[in-house]
Amino acid sequence: MYACKYDAPLPNADPDNGGLYIPAGFSALVVADSIGKARHLCVRENGDIYVKLSSSNERRKGGNVALRDTTGDGRADIIERFAATSHGSRSYGAGMIIHEGYLYYSSALTVYRQKLTNSLIPTSPMEEVLVDDHNHGVHWHITKPVSFDGKGYMYIPFGGPSNACQDLEASANGSIGGVGLDPCPELELHGGIWKFPAGKTGLRQQDGVKIATGIRSVVAMDWREADEHLYLVMHGRDNLHSLFPNHFTPWQSAVLPSEEFIRVEEGADYGWPYCYFDHMQERKVLAPEYGGDGKIVDRCADKDLPVMGFPGHWAPNDLLFYEGEQFPQRYKGGAFIAFHGSTNRGPYPQSGYFVAFIPFVAGEPSGSWEVFADGFAGVDPIVSTNQAKYRPMGLAEGPDGSLYIAESRQGKIWRIMYQGSREAFGEVHLEEMESHKSMTHIRIPDPVKDDLQKDLPEGERLYLTFCGTCHQKNGEGVAGRFPTLVGTDWVLGEKSRLIDLVLQGVQGPMAVNGELFNGVMPGHAVLPDDQLAIILTFIRQHFGNQASPISAAEVAKERM
Repeated sequence: MYACKYDAPLPNADPDNGGLYIPAGFSALVVADSIGKARHLCVRENGDIYVKLSSSNERRKGGNVALRDTTGDGRADIIERFAATSHGSRSYGAGMIIHEGYLYYSSALTVYRQKLTNSLIPTSPMEEVLVDDHNHGVHWHITKPVSFDGKGYMYIPFGGPSNACQDLEASANGSIGGVGLDPCPELELHGGIWKFPAGKTGLRQQDGVKIATGIRSVVAMDWREADEHLYLVMHGRDNLHSLFPNHFTPWQSAVLPSEEFIRVEEGADYGWPYCYFDHMQERKVLAPEYGGDGKIVDRCADKDLPVMGFPGHWAPNDLLFYEGEQFPQRYKGGAFIAFHGSTNRGPYPQSGYFVAFIPFVAGEPSGSWEVFADGFAGVDPIVSTNQAKYRPMGLAEGPDGSLYIAESRQGKIWRIMYQGSREAFGEVHLEEMESHKSMTHIRIPDPVKDDLQKDLPEGERLYLTFCGTCHQKNGEGVAGRFPTLVGTDWVLGEKSRLIDLVLQGVQGPMAVNGELFNGVMPGHAVLPDDQLAIILTFIRQHFGNQASPISAAEVAKERM
């Protein structure tokens, strides 16, 4: 049996720190590269690394990856796949954690576990710990990360599968954003955190207890031993401008709503879908689906607040409280957050794509955040998500206190170490990292100077405003989430079908170029005929598409 030597010296770092920018005194090396679209990860007591891939489906080279270093150079020389399935959720794997000798990992709908054995790959049966057996239809915001409190309980979020519990029929009848259902029926079984007895299998949601509500979408979650609380960073809702152009500017839509860093209190209500947090106003405001305009507070005055808010759409996808002894003392008990990066900040540069650190002072978050690791994207500004070379995703602490980071595009794993003087570490070591806050993928964009669309032709500008946030600047969409517009019969085929689809919206299963999507696109009937005609013509005559234009008269005919 292979085992780590805990008193062994730290391995040599890569000369360029694996391409990362990190504080002075820290160093990094690439543990593995191109293992598949990596999501979360964890490290065993003997140094073995386990990685949850985005897909669970063996046909898509999904499942899990196990890595082992047998030479002591810090790089994995044994890389093996395991626990891929021929069914189940094909994307958005979430959660990878070791608890009481079991390896837990999850997809959007199921939490699994396997008993760890003496071998690298667990040979024990794959057990279903919890199954989300609701008929969701949409699987975007219902991933199942897992945390344990050490007191016999397991915590799992049941995210809200919609943007803001909107009435889709109202959307189809002319309101792009639609009105919100009130009361929101999703809150009965979604939009919250449930607590379950740890160690059991075969669980369903009714076997747990909802401890907090008003929480839209959670991928980043961790238990903090120091104050015995569950913490999470919530994904905020999307598309304020494209859904409610009369109330919100493109700039407001790019920077809001906040990604909320929440200390979960039992019985708390954090406001979703009725409210969202505005970190610039430092308060909850009413969502537009419920009559809000970005300023009205109304029913949100008594909703529970986060401990702090981050700029919108940074996509917080993992949270880790550092408990090791290798890093300087200021990191002890503080929070690392992996920001996966935005997809829908247009017309402004995409943001996030870095790992932040939040110090805790006297048991409370300091209220400020730092850039801890940057350089993942490889480009700045990031106009489209597809330009980013890497997107940081998973965080884990090794048995010696090293920090591991996984990214989701190529499947690269970094190990960050500290080999300087812990006592001498101070503000001077952080000065260079502070300069990274001026990068366009991190700083607050200037409303005029950073508008990447201000000089574009009308068709492209309208497309990017109302369609590009999902279908992307290049029209290729996002695999598993938003379908491509390139070379598909939905775009190039019958005009009336395309016009109806954009006017009325669509929800439910939809096959595009052989790939199945199961989501919601709101109707855009509120836009005038001439603007819709310009958008549809742009789509049919760009991205390599060559089809006849669509006129305002043709849109008006279908609208009748």
